Amino acid sequence: MRIDKNQIQDSNAAGLVEHADRFDFLANALTKKGYDVEAILQKLSDFQVAIPSWALGAGGTRFGRFGYKGEPSDLNQKIDDVGLIHALTQTAGAISLHIPWDVPSDYTAIKDLATSHDIVFDAVNSNTFQDQKNASESYKFGSLSNTSKAVRDQAIEHNIDVIKIGDKLGSKSLTVWLSDGSNFPGQSNFQAALQNTQDSLVEIYKSLPDDWKLFIEYKPYEPNFYSTVIQDWGTSFMLANACGDKAYTLVDLGHHLPNTNIEQIVATLMMKGKLGGFHFNDSKYGDDDLTVGSVKPYALFLIFNALVYGMENNPQNPYPAWMIDASHNIKDPLEDLIQSLDAIQEAYAKALLVDQKLLSEAQEDHDVVKCQEIIQDAYRTDVRPLLEKARLNRGGALFPLQLYRNLDVRNELIKERGADSVASGL
Repeated sequence: MRIDKNQIQDSNAAGLVEHADRFDFLANALTKKGYDVEAILQKLSDFQVAIPSWALGAGGTRFGRFGYKGEPSDLNQKIDDVGLIHALTQTAGAISLHIPWDVPSDYTAIKDLATSHDIVFDAVNSNTFQDQKNASESYKFGSLSNTSKAVRDQAIEHNIDVIKIGDKLGSKSLTVWLSDGSNFPGQSNFQAALQNTQDSLVEIYKSLPDDWKLFIEYKPYEPNFYSTVIQDWGTSFMLANACGDKAYTLVDLGHHLPNTNIEQIVATLMMKGKLGGFHFNDSKYGDDDLTVGSVKPYALFLIFNALVYGMENNPQNPYPAWMIDASHNIKDPLEDLIQSLDAIQEAYAKALLVDQKLLSEAQEDHDVVKCQEIIQDAYRTDVRPLLEKARLNRGGALFPLQLYRNLDVRNELIKERGADSVASGL
């Protein structure tokens, strides 16, 4: 299924007058405060977030998975689904593949399909947290950190293969997330496991093309609950430095212990020029992978405030790679992603309204109350008309979720793919 421009334009026509009234009111208010509304709209239009291939089907838990009808059963259908989301939102201009779930059989055809949807290939992701079919070695006790050289070599070779696949698609980065760790005291030697991981990552790094980046993800627990080898941003940062200038830390919102100050982590990494990528989701207790902004929207805004400041003031840090890493098991996956994209754009827009000059002056004066007022004034602003206008400028839908439902997209996908179609991957 594809959504054509006429369908979007017809839908937008019904809401243009209402939108114009709300946008003009907000734009006038912002202009009076000294904001460049056109510049903000351009930043919102340019801000693109990658959709991971594994989020297009129903998610699950370690207790079960409740399938969602009409899921994409192959890579072509996954790209088509991202195309649907991008056509509606105009903010999902990339797809992030996970190998070996998404190995193309025809690279030219896959690239042509992505191009037809105005989609590029973002970071490719390796998988050494599961045993693969016909593999000679098992990752039961770790991959890059394993005490067995044969296991480590297999994991290294897999990552190198992923780089080669991504290079054929035009991707420019590799994301490595390890589940390596231990479940019981004494099971693993912490120093040996870390050294093995560092040595393995250095070998993978050597195979990166000159214009590629290596993103090293971290996570405090799960699936190992006593220790995780790359458990925090400091360990990832240290490993990135050991690899070289093309290696960076990747921050996933759900990969932190409760109440961690993620915005401070973001600020530190950007100051050091080592924030490479950012994975968006939301959580209540841990790595819940809930819809972005569904539980802690203010925390998301504060993180974006740090990101916006870093993008403006830390030229030593490359422009981060953005991706959604949410995959809940009771929502239509495409609706979940549309909601997430909207929440990301909203938090970004509000962060762009923080008067950084005024805030800096208040900080210098130790005027704590004024600092809070400046931050919260931006957060309390209803920026939805800005998001609508940015989508409209790019040919997207004023109200993407509403149009998705009006077009009955899910039932159309079920007609095309069947009720029993299951997405590959998790």
